[in-house]
Amino acid sequence: MRRLADALHDVALTLWVGGLWVIGYLVAPTLFATLSNDRQTAGLLAGRLFELMGWIGLACAVYLLLFVLLRGGTTALRRWNFWLLVLMLLLTAVSLFGVQPLLAQLKADALPREVMESVLRNRFAAWHGVSSILYLVQTLLGLLLVTSSGRATR
Repeated sequence: MRRLADALHDVALTLWVGGLWVIGYLVAPTLFATLSNDRQTAGLLAGRLFELMGWIGLACAVYLLLFVLLRGGTTALRRWNFWLLVLMLLLTAVSLFGVQPLLAQLKADALPREVMESVLRNRFAAWHGVSSILYLVQTLLGLLLVTSSGRATR
């Protein structure tokens, strides 16, 4: 059973951090480059992928935190990797339940126009910038988790 838990740990960490990197730095830019004449569709698809990645991140974070707590007990609370996971979980929750719904609402409020062609352009751009910074921080923290010595969260 311990080997299964270890394997699930590795899969969860890989899925979460790898997914963040692939969606954010490969798929989303490719969507906008490929659909350059239809930025609204590209944005819709990218937004949906970021939302799915958020849910995956929440599930992976819960498993990883439980794994660390069950494996290390209260000593896990003194390890920086535990708090790195907590921070990544918080960033995921803020993005998924705070920023992403706000961006979606701004897009809906701009209809029938594209949000970047509406009076909501500056507000959308500002919140999109916040979202991008949160995502960048999350991916860098994930990179730190993956590259830390030994088993990153054990």
